[in-house]
Amino acid sequence: MDARTGQPIYRQNSDTRLHPASLTKMMTLYLAFTAIESGQVRLDSKFTISSNAAAEPPSKLGLRAGQQIELRYLIRAAAIKSANDAATAIGEGIAGSEDAFAQRMTQMARALGMNNTQFRNANGLTQDGHYSTAHDMSQLGRHLFYDFPQYYNLFSRRSADAGIAQVASTNRRFLDAYQGADGIKTGYTRAAGFNLTASAQRGNKRLIASVFGGTSTAHRNQVMAELLDSSFTRIPDRVREVRPARPRLVAQAAPTRRAQVEPTPAATSPEPQRLVLQASPPPSTRPAAAASTLVAARPAMNLTEALRKATAVEPGTATTVLASSNRPKARPGSSNRAIEQAVANAVAMDEEPSASLAKPVLAASKRPVRSPRRSASTADVISEASAPAPVAAAPVQQASAEDMQLDSSHAPRPRSETVILAAMGEGDRSPVEELEVVRRPADSGRNWGIALGMYTSKVEAEHQLVSMALQDGSIFGGARREVANTNRGFEPRFGNLTKGVAQLACDRLHSRSQDCTVIAN
Repeated sequence: MDARTGQPIYRQNSDTRLHPASLTKMMTLYLAFTAIESGQVRLDSKFTISSNAAAEPPSKLGLRAGQQIELRYLIRAAAIKSANDAATAIGEGIAGSEDAFAQRMTQMARALGMNNTQFRNANGLTQDGHYSTAHDMSQLGRHLFYDFPQYYNLFSRRSADAGIAQVASTNRRFLDAYQGADGIKTGYTRAAGFNLTASAQRGNKRLIASVFGGTSTAHRNQVMAELLDSSFTRIPDRVREVRPARPRLVAQAAPTRRAQVEPTPAATSPEPQRLVLQASPPPSTRPAAAASTLVAARPAMNLTEALRKATAVEPGTATTVLASSNRPKARPGSSNRAIEQAVANAVAMDEEPSASLAKPVLAASKRPVRSPRRSASTADVISEASAPAPVAAAPVQQASAEDMQLDSSHAPRPRSETVILAAMGEGDRSPVEELEVVRRPADSGRNWGIALGMYTSKVEAEHQLVSMALQDGSIFGGARREVANTNRGFEPRFGNLTKGVAQLACDRLHSRSQDCTVIAN
C-alpha cells in the first residue's frame, strides 16, 4: 500500500486469515509504546521476569525467572531479535498476565480497523484462535510508522544492546539488500512459514507491504522485493498525505498487576502533582451539592440561613482532586445574582415548601473539562493537579428556563482522536466470521484461459501467478487466478480471458521461454 495515503496498490488473498508468527510482536510493541506515552510505565521501569516468560522457546533473549530488567531492553530484544521471552515479559508487566494482554491486543486491533485479526499471546507462537491477515499487518505497520515515529528507528537497527546481551536483527538481510528499506518485522513458525512486513522509501514515495507463507527467507525477500519494485512505479511522486487517525479505546476496568513493575529511585520520589486516585480518601461533598441536599431535606429555611449557605465553605472541600479535572469556574458577574437568587428561593420556600434548589444548583455548573494530558486508554486514573488551597464555594447561579434540567447543560467538546479506519479502498467493514468468495460471471467470449506449466508445490505455483500479474498487469489485471491441483502437480492458471487475449499472453510468455498453454474454461 501507499503508506502516505493507505491506498492499496496490489493485493492477493490479503484478507485470508493466516498465522502471523512474530509479526504479532508489532502489536505487542504498539501497546508498549502506548503505555509509555500514557505514563503507565517508563522506559527505565524494571519488569520482573516470570517463570512463564523465562520458559518461552527460541528465539529468546535468555531471561531468567525472578530477574529484573528495564523495559527499554525488553523492547529492543522483541523488536530486533524477535525474542519470545521478552515479548511475554512486556505483556505480563503491562497487563498483569499474558491472557489479559492478549485481550488488549485484540481490542486495539479492532480500534485500528484490523477486523480479521485475533491475538492469543504476545509473541506469535502458534495457538488456536491466533490469526491475522496481510492487509491487517500492513495497516498495523503504517500505524507504527505514523503514531510512534520516535520509536520507529528500532526496526531499522542491525543490532542493539539488550541489557544482558547484544542482539542482531532478524531482518538484516532484507535491510541490507533492498534500496530504501528501513523496517519493519519478520516472522517464522512451521505453521506460518516465512512472513515479513516491510517498509521502504524512495524519494517522496513510501510503501508498506506484507508477505505471508514464504518457503524460505530468500524466497520471502524475493517476493517482497518484486512487490515493492512494481508498486514504486505505480504511485505518484507527490500526493496529499492522509495520516491514520489515532485509536480511541475505553479505559480498562481490570486492575493491572503492578507488583511486576519495579520503579526506579526517581519514580519513587514525592511528586505532589501525580497522585493516584485509589490512594486518596473519598472525595468530600461539594459545597453546592451539600447546599442542595440540605434544602431538599429542610424546606423551611429563613433568610439568614439561606445567605449563610450561599456563601459558606465546607471544611476540607478543597483538599480532594477528582481525576485531574478542575473545579468549574463561576460565570462572570454571577456573584450578586447568586445572593439574590438565594433570597428569592428562601422566600419562595415559605409559599411552596416542596420546592427544591437541587436542579438550579446543578444546572448552573458546567461539566468538568476532560484533561488533555491523559488518553482514554490509560488504565490508571491519575490526577495532574496538585491539591489547591482552600477557596470559596462556587456561588449559586440563577438558572434560565433552558438550564433547569441537568441534561440541558452543554456537553464537553469531543476530542479529535476519534477512530477513523484507514482508507483501504473498501470503506468501513464489519467483522465477519466467514468470507464469501464471489466469482465474476464470465462475459460473453471470456471463457478462455492459460496454464503456466506444472510445479511441485502450491506456493511455487502461486508465486508464479503473482510474478506474471506484476509483469503484465495490462493483460492479467482483471483475470481470475487459480491453482489447479492435478495428478502431475500444481498448475497455475489465469482465466476469464477472451481467446485472442489468451493467445497474445501465451505468445509473450513463449518469447520469454515460459511454458504457456491456451485452455478453454
